Amino acid sequence: MHRFLNKKRIRHRIFILNQVDHFRFNRASLINVGFLESGNDTDYIAMHDVDLLPLNEHLDYSFPEAGPFHVASPELHPLYHYKTYVGGILLLTKQHYELCNGMSNRFWGWGREDDEFYRRIKGAGLQVRRPSGITTGYETFQHLHDPAWRKRDQKRIAAQKQEQFKVDREGGLNNVRYRIESRTDLSVAGAPCTVLNILLDCDTNETPWCTFG
Repeated sequence: MHRFLNKKRIRHRIFILNQVDHFRFNRASLINVGFLESGNDTDYIAMHDVDLLPLNEHLDYSFPEAGPFHVASPELHPLYHYKTYVGGILLLTKQHYELCNGMSNRFWGWGREDDEFYRRIKGAGLQVRRPSGITTGYETFQHLHDPAWRKRDQKRIAAQKQEQFKVDREGGLNNVRYRIESRTDLSVAGAPCTVLNILLDCDTNETPWCTFG
């Protein structure tokens, strides 16, 4: 990513958001934490799955002034092709992310949080834009994801099956509960990185599906 962004002359810092608590994986809360911890010297964020790497140098990672820009569009993502998909890689200005109140913290386990975020984007009056003129189709990204590695995060438990299709109108940036266990700034092959070891907190009365077993 460092080489890719340098070629485009895009100033950047890579935040690795590492969940170290005993709860199930919560991608949305981790992105909320990354946003809050990114500081005032950034003007936009890339919500970037760690298992998805761009292979086409024509992909646009520039400032998304006109609205959220979905780099990993359904026409290009190797796995997800439905029209309301906004996961994988999504660029937003910090102002627009705040306008959406970030992402819902109710999605413990894998999936669905980006579908709910699409509804937040629309509710905020924002229009999702996507790449044009990219001819590499489903070969545009390298996708390294294997669900067999984290089977516990694939499960839908308790009331989660019903809750996962609801819009969370209360929570987001305003109520994410966490503690930073450690923060390490380092350079990896010249790439400026910050590794955040994050302890998320869960109200088991509100979202009992944050634990498993």
